Parts: sequence; structure tokens; C-alpha cells
Amino acid sequence: MTDTSTMRNVWSPDDEAQLLDTIEKWVAKEVKPIARQHDHDDSYPHALVEQMKELGLFGATISQEYGGLGLSASTYSKVVIAISSAWMAPTGIFNSHLIMAACVERFGTLAQKQHFLPKFASGELRGGLALTEPNAGTDLQGIRSTATREGDVYRVKGSKTWITNGIYGSCFALLVKTNPGSKPAHKGMSMLIAEKGDGFIVGKKLKKLGYKAIDSAELVFDDYLVAADRLVGGEEGRGFQQAVGGLELGRINIAARGVGLAKASLMDATRYAQERSTFGKAIWQHQAIQLKLGEMATRLRAAELLVEDAAKKYDSGQRCDMESGMAKYFCSEAAVANSLDAMRIFGGYSYSTDYDVERYFRDAPLMCIGEGTNEIQRMIIAKQLIERHPI
Repeated sequence: MTDTSTMRNVWSPDDEAQLLDTIEKWVAKEVKPIARQHDHDDSYPHALVEQMKELGLFGATISQEYGGLGLSASTYSKVVIAISSAWMAPTGIFNSHLIMAACVERFGTLAQKQHFLPKFASGELRGGLALTEPNAGTDLQGIRSTATREGDVYRVKGSKTWITNGIYGSCFALLVKTNPGSKPAHKGMSMLIAEKGDGFIVGKKLKKLGYKAIDSAELVFDDYLVAADRLVGGEEGRGFQQAVGGLELGRINIAARGVGLAKASLMDATRYAQERSTFGKAIWQHQAIQLKLGEMATRLRAAELLVEDAAKKYDSGQRCDMESGMAKYFCSEAAVANSLDAMRIFGGYSYSTDYDVERYFRDAPLMCIGEGTNEIQRMIIAKQLIERHPI
């Protein structure tokens, strides 16, 4: 069972409605107008990040006890959908950060919570997860980064890649092997709270097809020293479970991003279908376009319901890897399908950078790959199905 009780705070329906209204107004005024230019320039949205701090987004799911908003996963997913409907990339800045925070809040020592969570919530310390390596993505047990205990410090050697917030972030939940020879491998893995310092080297910014303007980078650890009291939970060998536990919320976020992209694609296509005319009538009146719009709308609604289902299960404190996997899988595929259908409705104009649909099409595939590939999600779903319904 997943313990999320320390992160849940009660928000009344009126409070939630007011928050979402604030977010939607901010998105319309500050996010949507700059999205296209930042994406095309691949330039980091520094001013937007400062606004996200003021809105409390870096503490969205951190308990109010530590200065966060204490949002439930249900409310948090609605925030992500609202932002992703205008520009998906900024949600990655606070999502990776919040998974790191959830790792500390759920598994950290009291001293770690008291020291780090208020700084995470305010955005004073920002960062994310440092899990993936050049030869270990979905297979986390295959990581090679090591941390060797030397008195009251750990000496870290290794590298990570595709780390969101790698350039502009300052603190990371760093997955390492403290016992490389352990069998099975996951029992020799630990999580460290790693702030940038000597031996923590930021490599090149990785260029991407989509998900631009957000820093994805390589990190290199060359005899980097971390205080032993930064070992999450104070006990070695728990890192794999801590990493996997945080991915439930991450997958709900990915699913919500998929919903946002699917919604943006549908709304833009619906508007264009009424503006564009061929053969003497608006193109929505052609049966071929109606079939696409009907399928897109149905696909979007199904995706919304899967996110709601997964978020409610997470908020209840129950294990939800099956539900979050279903949501992540379906919603990301819905984003890809809707973005492609939107391009077909736009026709030749879909290739123009004057329209946002080309960005939706470039951004959407990441949702199928990030936080565990969709192939892995289907395997998780199948295994959970058998576990829940044995004969």
C-alpha cells in the first residue's frame, strides 16, 4: 500500500475551483503567449519559473506542514492538464521536482523532511530525479553509478543522462549502488539527496525533437562527496523501492500531460474545422472530418476518466501502479493520436510553425517514452491483472 497520508491536505471544492481559475487565467495571460517562441528558440523560460514559484507550483503536492499546497493527486492532475493544454514543457519542470520531494516526504528521516521540504516547496531548491544512465533507462537495476561510504560521507562516481532540470536545478534525488555486488541488484541500491558542488559536473544540454526550452542534461559525478546523513531514510538498500514509489505520481502527471495535449489538439482542430472551407462549405461539414473530430473527442474523454481513476486511487493510499500505468499508457497514446489527427485536419498548414499543432505532434511522443515506456506499462498492467485475479 502506498502511504500518501502525510502529503494530503483537505481542499474544499470552492478552494479547488478558485485555484484552478487562478491557474487557467495565468496560463491564458502568461503561458500560452510565450510558448511558441520559447519552443522555437529552445530557450529556458526563466521568468515563467519565477511565476511558478509565486503560484506555489514547486510545492504543489508537498504537505502544508512543510510549506507546500498539499494538493491531492486529483487536484494536481487538473493543474497539469490546464497548463499542458497551452504548453506541455513547463509541467516537466515542477513534476520531476515534486517526485524528488515526494521521495523525501514519504521515505526520508524527520531531519531530512524538516531541512529540505520547505526549501523544495518555496522553489529555493529546485531539481528532480537522477535515475537514468547511458546504459540503464527503464532497467534501473542496471545502473552503474556507485557511492562508497567513507566515514561520514559517500564518494560518488558515475554519470546520469536525460535529467530534467539538470542545468538550472540545484538538488537531485540520486540513485546509486552502495553495494554493487548485491544479488538481486535492487537490494544494493540507495537514494542520496545530492546538491550541486565539487565533483558534480553538468554536461551538455541534450537537443530534442520536442519538449524544448526545458533543460535535459547529462550529469557526471567525479569523486563527488555527499554527507552520509543525506542517505534517504538513513538506510542503505532502499533506493530502488523509493524510486519506483515516486513514479506512481510521475505517471499520473504524464497521463495528465497527455490529456492536456489531446485536449489542445482537439480544440485547435475544432476551431480550424469551422474556419476553413472547401468545396463551398466549412470542412467540419465533410463526413471525413466529422469522423476524426468524433473519435478525437471520445478519446479525450476516455483519457480524462482514466486520469481521474488513477488519481483517486493514489489519493486513497492504495497501491495504484496498475491504474497509473493504464492512465499513462492510454493518455499518452491519445495525445499522439489526437495530435496526428489534428495535423490531418489542418492539412498543409499543420507543417507551418505559425500553428501550434506541429508542436503538439513533436511533444506528444515523449509521453509514450517518459516515466517508463508504454511497452513496460502494458507488462505492468498484465502482471497486476494476474495478481489481482488468480485462479
